[in-house]
Amino acid sequence: MNAAPPAAPATGGAHGADVLAGLSIAGLLLPEAVAYSGIAGLPPQAGVIALFVGLVCYGLLGRSRHAIVSATSSSAAVLAAGTLALAGPEGAARAAVAATLVLLTGGCFLVAGVARLGGLSHLIARPVLRGFTFGLACVIALKQLPNLGGLPGLHGDFVPLLLVDLLRSAGGANPAALGAGAVALLLLFLSERVRRLPGSLLVIVLGVAASGWLARHGVALTGAIDLVPAWTLPAWPRPDQWLPSVELAAAVLLVLYAESYGSIRAFALKHGDPVQPNRDLLVLGVANALSGLLHGMPVGAGYSGTSANDAAGARSRLAGLVAAATVLLLVLLLLHWIERIPEPVLAAIVIHAVSKSWRLSVFKPYLQWRRDRLVALAAVIAVLALGILDGLLAAIAFSLVMLIRQLATPRLSELGRLPGSHDFVALAEHPDARSPVGLLILRPEEPLFFANAESVLALARQRVERRADCRIVVLSLEESPDLDGTALEALADFAAWLGGRNTPLRVARLKDGVRGLLLRAALPQLPPQALDYWSVEDAAGAAVSAPPSMETPQQ
Repeated sequence: MNAAPPAAPATGGAHGADVLAGLSIAGLLLPEAVAYSGIAGLPPQAGVIALFVGLVCYGLLGRSRHAIVSATSSSAAVLAAGTLALAGPEGAARAAVAATLVLLTGGCFLVAGVARLGGLSHLIARPVLRGFTFGLACVIALKQLPNLGGLPGLHGDFVPLLLVDLLRSAGGANPAALGAGAVALLLLFLSERVRRLPGSLLVIVLGVAASGWLARHGVALTGAIDLVPAWTLPAWPRPDQWLPSVELAAAVLLVLYAESYGSIRAFALKHGDPVQPNRDLLVLGVANALSGLLHGMPVGAGYSGTSANDAAGARSRLAGLVAAATVLLLVLLLLHWIERIPEPVLAAIVIHAVSKSWRLSVFKPYLQWRRDRLVALAAVIAVLALGILDGLLAAIAFSLVMLIRQLATPRLSELGRLPGSHDFVALAEHPDARSPVGLLILRPEEPLFFANAESVLALARQRVERRADCRIVVLSLEESPDLDGTALEALADFAAWLGGRNTPLRVARLKDGVRGLLLRAALPQLPPQALDYWSVEDAAGAAVSAPPSMETPQQ
């Protein structure tokens, strides 16, 4: 984006708004960070450390005025799946592996930033991201239901098996835990109707106030938060775990950066701010590397935190730094009370946070446009049926297969001139267009490349054979920014075939790079003068000397 940043507001007013915003969102971010630790299967301090590191790093080094970098539900779920696959369900081993994966994720971010791969998030199509987020929200909420009802935790992320395990254990639900979780959920959804009411903070205060009674009735509390554990460097993976560890780190990077760039770009467009994706890659790399060294969780610019920051009136990155200072103050002064948050309340906070991703309205545009419906649906089904990591990779692969399928499907339009104009359009779409006598004008509707070049030009041969009056063929390559070796050879074969029929080929609307390539290739069937037409009208005018009145309608 090249939009100039808006004029800076008055310093005093901006600072005051940022302080208020930072104080406001700290009460939302802290309980979510503790809750996301549970999603990842890590001790509660992992989320708190990640929150503080993310806020400070991005506040000092980032560029977006509104982005809030912290642990996110999606990265926590991906991390949980990765640590379970590498270390099994044992808590200490998973924590050690998690620190290594977060550190590797930071390294991947830094490498991508140095390599200037700012367009990395485009590897995940938006329909894939929408479907993945929807399916992931369902998995996360399902895995929080045991915490909501005081049941044993569910392992894995295969939804059919999770449902079976949940139904088997449903009879052992703790009424006190279930009641506390249900009340917390109800208050969280009701608080959305009251502007600026911090629902998370409200249910936490009520939960802590009732923690003594709940504990006596068997409801689990958050427990000890050790912010200064016996620090050690993350362990290097075993030789047989290096490749899967790097693959998992790359998966976390894809999820985090797609989510982060989407949030940053959305609010930059809203406020007319510039975006520096390569800079954001580096900053997220520093934040994740530092979080991994301190045994925290992966961090990214989540949409919920960023939108809350914007809604609270933030005007600069100072809001994030104020939120970091507030979080630190809350932890230092209220740690004992934070440790007494009931687990059903944390589960309710997580379910409420991911519930925003359940809205079916996000799929409405794809149904209305009749585009990418299968891709979005496949992403949802893949996550629910294959698990989080395998589902994400399967959804990305499916979207690429659908893209290749679309590009490889031969589509060739025959062009004609609109009456009274210089425009050449597809005859199939414009019945009033006219094809010049003796001239066949063809346009491939997809870029020519190895998967479609031969089939597209085979269609072109059929069109030539159907036109008994065809004396000259014009091929418009406006859709092809480049040609690979297969496309070049197929084009040469087509020109040679036309030469055998004494039918010249003229190529119009070539990109400069493609024209230079064809000149270097020096195909004998395509002399330089056949490439000198910058428009279809130029090629038609040079080929046909008959006046427009002699043009005939399409047969």
